Amino acid sequence: MCFRPRNFLLLFAYAAILATTGCSSISQTVTQLISDPVQTNVLSGREGANGPILVVKLDDTVNARPQVGLEFADVVYIEQVEGGLTRLAAIYSSNIPQRIGPVRSARISDIELLAQYGRVAFAYSGAQQKLIPVIAAANLADVGAMHRGPVFYETDITRIQPYAMFLNAQKLMANESAKGTSIDLAKNVGWNFSKSPENEGIGISDVTIHWPAQKYAGKWDAITNRWLLSVNSQPDLSDLGKNLGPTTLVIQIVSITPSEYGDKFGGNTPFSQTVGSGKGYVLRDGIAIDAKWNRPDSLSPTTWTDLNGSEIKFAPGQIWVALTDREPDFTHKSPSATNPTSK
Repeated sequence: MCFRPRNFLLLFAYAAILATTGCSSISQTVTQLISDPVQTNVLSGREGANGPILVVKLDDTVNARPQVGLEFADVVYIEQVEGGLTRLAAIYSSNIPQRIGPVRSARISDIELLAQYGRVAFAYSGAQQKLIPVIAAANLADVGAMHRGPVFYETDITRIQPYAMFLNAQKLMANESAKGTSIDLAKNVGWNFSKSPENEGIGISDVTIHWPAQKYAGKWDAITNRWLLSVNSQPDLSDLGKNLGPTTLVIQIVSITPSEYGDKFGGNTPFSQTVGSGKGYVLRDGIAIDAKWNRPDSLSPTTWTDLNGSEIKFAPGQIWVALTDREPDFTHKSPSATNPTSK
């Protein structure tokens, strides 16, 4: 079940509750939704409210699958962690699903990455001792399991540890609203949207994205207009059996270096640098656009332009951003099958 605040009576009741909590920014959003029930989310460009932002850290190994609630995220980041594996940071604003998981621990890369979103609700299972004060000092509403406990973080008895922690996301966000927790509403973080591509690109049928111990592939599906994902050659399915896949798949080439942090097994935690500039690729509508990304400081948004300096607009819908330091592999379409662009 997913929370979409569009029913008028539910909105009216929700607004009445929030009015008593002093959470004015959220109350303003509810008021806007009552007067204009069809909104466009600024993070994904799809229909949905620009509500408070919830970020959930999720495991991304074989024991974590199928993951729960990922299809409702507006943006999903793939981050490299210890051993060359990956972990996900899922950004929710337009839709808050009832349940999300399996929830795992925070990493140092999250702090810089998430700063561009403002003050978000950050949900995670825990963190190494050295990282805890860094999280506490960051501009985050720390709603992790260490602070919210089993009412909101429950153990799924059908899963094995440490892949069994799941977040009761709707209950958590209702609790934060009632407490008046300061959480920013969704805002533009550097990209805009267009229904069709406005930049030149190369037609591709699929892409493979690499990390030392993990690989993702995206195959363009013209029927659903999405990049259908697979992980290590297996379809990436949600718990509902849906093949996960964004309308825009972004490959952001970043510097990944060892950090001063590590896991309990002695593995070093890599740091993915998302402030600065670099190259990348924006994949949408069956084409790959050579791109440049730029983010001058941690509070600034990440902007994307083509090699001529023109803004690259994303396709409305879910966005996945792969943070990697390796070049992807593309399978090009034949010239006759290349998707046309407006240029």
